Amino acid sequence: MDPEGMDAAAVRACYAGAAQAFLEVAGRVPHQGWSRPALGEWDVRALTGHTSRALTTVETYLATPAAGERVAGPVEYFLAVRGVASPDAIAQRGKETGDALGEDPAAAVRELVQRVTALVRNTPDDALLATPAGVMTLVDYLPTRTFELAVHTLDLARALGLPAPASLAPAVAASLELAGAIGSRLPSAGELLLLLTGRTGLPGNLSVL
Repeated sequence: MDPEGMDAAAVRACYAGAAQAFLEVAGRVPHQGWSRPALGEWDVRALTGHTSRALTTVETYLATPAAGERVAGPVEYFLAVRGVASPDAIAQRGKETGDALGEDPAAAVRELVQRVTALVRNTPDDALLATPAGVMTLVDYLPTRTFELAVHTLDLARALGLPAPASLAPAVAASLELAGAIGSRLPSAGELLLLLTGRTGLPGNLSVL
């Protein structure tokens, strides 16, 4: 399936499922687990904070007046923002967002998931958002947030030694398709194909074949 050709109901279902999977994993972090190493410079709290931005940006960008150039879809969004923010800036923002989750990060994530998924349910597909790449409709922007939720919920589960929740499976499938569509537009497309077919770089001869 073309990742930009999913119907609106499927796009919404993937996002809602990914949000619930994130909530499930965040809810299983032990009391002393928030400072556990997670991904690069991030501990579990910072990774959770970064992942939560896949929710807060929807809320923030919907509330921002949208004017300017339109972005055609999620592939174009990722191509436009690719490499714009420095790794140091992203790392620092994750730490700050994690700190902002407060004394009970799991409860903060629960409230955020409930609030934003309700907002999405009650917002039309063609509502406009002011994103860093340009103006997008809600239904075009959501796959980019599903992608972030899928990847970082997997990161979080891995850091905690937990299996990925079953509710994440549709988002993972959609995100693989989106990743392939993005990769096909990059100069490194050939190398990425070799990577996915187990030629180099993956442990244990991991391959799509």
